[in-house]
Order: sequence, then structure tokens, then C-alpha cells
Amino acid sequence: MKTLSGILSAAGLALALTLTGMPAGAQTSPPLREAPPAPPPLKDASPAAIAAANELLAMKNASAMYAQAIPNIVAQTKDALTRENLNYQKDLNEVAVIVAQKMAGREAEIGEGMAKIYATAFTEQELRTLLTFYQSPLGQKVLNVEPRLMDQAMSNAGAWGDNLSQEVIGSMRDEMKKRGHDM
Repeated sequence: MKTLSGILSAAGLALALTLTGMPAGAQTSPPLREAPPAPPPLKDASPAAIAAANELLAMKNASAMYAQAIPNIVAQTKDALTRENLNYQKDLNEVAVIVAQKMAGREAEIGEGMAKIYATAFTEQELRTLLTFYQSPLGQKVLNVEPRLMDQAMSNAGAWGDNLSQEVIGSMRDEMKKRGHDM
């Protein structure tokens, strides 16, 4: 069960970082005019497996990971368009509100996709076993403690990255100094 929990947590972390955790400038995304590549098609899953996956994801409060997807995407797009069209900043701010309202609720599509992914990765019986686990006292503890652990892990990873970045800067400066470039 530890391995499964780790896999689920890692998947959640990856999605969270993609959707909400990084500032717009830190994300690498295709230019606004290019369509992103389509994800690979998923295998068919039974409606019962998808229902079990939905129940599991609801129990894990997975929707919290993508709740801000629409506002974040609209804001990032508005910011990118504003950088290209500074004269339209006021209009883009107003249009962003309208577009965000039109797109509200579409983040549920992420949840539907997650359920299909889970339903193809696990059998219906495995999903039922997971549900039973998360309903147990230990499973409830995992559900209650895991968000805090993920926050701590992300904070730790950020500090690690900051420290490593300083080491990389120092090392690169040392190497450049060897080539006669004082940076």
C-alpha cells in the first residue's frame, strides 16, 4: 500500500505543480497560436470502474488539485497576450473576466480524465480495495495527513532547488573563471 500511496501522491504533485504551483513565467508552454499535442488515447474502462475511480478521487479530494485551473489558465493567457499587446491591457483585463466566466466548470473535465486514467490503471476490484483502505482508520489518517506532508515535501523540494541553484551558479562561475571570464 505504501507504493500505491506514493504513486498517487507523486501523480497529484505533478498535476498540482502543472496547474497551480508554478508562476506563469516558470512554466514552459507552447506559444498561444500552437495547439498542444493531444494526449495518448486511453484504454476503454467499464462504467463501474470509472464510478469507483470517481469515488476514490472524491475521497482523496482530488478536485482541490485542479480547482484553480481555469482562473490560472485565463490569467496566464491574459498575461501573455498583454505582453504582446500592451495597448490592450484594460480590454484584456475585462475580457479575461468574461472568458473565465464562460469557461467556469470546465475544470471538471480534468476530473473526468483522471477517473478514466485510474480506471484503466486499476481494475474495478483494485479500486474497490483502495476505497476500503481509505475508509479504514489508517486510510483516513493518510487522507488527513497527506496534504500537510505534500506541502512539506514541496517546501523541502523548493529549498533543495534553491540551494542546488546556488551551488550551480558558484560552480559555473568557477568554470568560467578558469576560462578567463570573471562573472
